[in-house]
Amino acid sequence: MNNLRNSVQLIGNLGMNPEIKNLESGKKVAKFSIATNEAYKNDKGEKIENTQWHNLVAWGKTADIIEKYVQKGNEVAIEGKLTNRSYDDKDGNKRYVTEIVVNEILMLGGKN
Repeated sequence: MNNLRNSVQLIGNLGMNPEIKNLESGKKVAKFSIATNEAYKNDKGEKIENTQWHNLVAWGKTADIIEKYVQKGNEVAIEGKLTNRSYDDKDGNKRYVTEIVVNEILMLGGKN
């Protein structure tokens, strides 16, 4: 059950092409976002659609796969963990970021 302590699984579509960076340390990182959609009917019977955007980051071999095969519009399934971090922007303001560190990715939707 320890694996369930911080585990996220999502299926969604990429909103833009992944941003790939090769760091000075030799590590590769991929940053991208996916949209998940849900629909329900309200009290009046009207269909309501809700879209949530999720920021994702992947490292190493997972980033290599994303760089080669994943692009805007693709449907993917991911598994990872939720992380929070903060940084100071160029104006000295503290910014907070919540993102998912991707451990596994599966491309869905057939061949492109």
